[in-house]
Amino acid sequence: MTDPTPAVNPNKALWEKGDFTRIAATMRDSGEALVKAIGIAPGQRVLDLGCGDGTTAIPAARTGADVLGVDISRNLVAAATARAAEERLANCRFQEGDACNLAGLEDKSFDRVVSIFGAMFAPKPFDVAREMVRVTRPGGRIAMGNWIPNDPTLVAQILKISSAYSPPPPEGFVSPMTWGVESNVIERFGAAGIPSERITCARETYTFDFGGPPAGFVDAFRRYYGPTMNAFEAAEKNGRGDALRQGLEELFASQNRSGRADATSIPATFLLVTVDVG
Repeated sequence: MTDPTPAVNPNKALWEKGDFTRIAATMRDSGEALVKAIGIAPGQRVLDLGCGDGTTAIPAARTGADVLGVDISRNLVAAATARAAEERLANCRFQEGDACNLAGLEDKSFDRVVSIFGAMFAPKPFDVAREMVRVTRPGGRIAMGNWIPNDPTLVAQILKISSAYSPPPPEGFVSPMTWGVESNVIERFGAAGIPSERITCARETYTFDFGGPPAGFVDAFRRYYGPTMNAFEAAEKNGRGDALRQGLEELFASQNRSGRADATSIPATFLLVTVDVG
């Protein structure tokens, strides 16, 4: 007899855990700056894939673009919808969806497809690349922001430290950090029909600004960021929660550039991928 209960999508469960809006709130200024840098313009149809609570989608809509945000997390879609309503952005809407399968979105329907630290976490990277290309119109552009493996700055180091306390990933798991390797990017979009000369990769900086000391920022990650929450749960089962906290607090303190004990500003390097769709 088959079990009628549908399987829980582990990616959905991860991002619905905690409250990522608390972390996203520290990313607003860089989100706005990035929208300007990637050339979002009035009248463009824009898809923000893995949109979270609208860190990129909402400033894109403020430019006059027509924006659709898609995220696998139900609570983040609700939070983004509330933020857009508060700003009376009728040109910005949000819906649940899976970056690996954008069912319901028509071929060649967006001028810009954007995914900033979003689609990189989807489990099937070749499917993600194919779907992003599929929904982009000829002459349109894809922009991805991806964290870089083994980079010395914040996010890669959070994940590196946390992995030492976490159980090994399941068989077949593809690390999201592989999206931060240029050869992987070229291979994945190449399989979707994009020649390498239409793909560019550049290292850029994203800054997290938290209104409290570095230890308080670590606590926010521990309480609200799914991957870090999972790492602490695993560490605490083995009596190593304090060691994980100490390692993260040392990391955050060493990378704080605010010049103040009561504020945290940490730059993080990422790979900005630009794909021109012919």
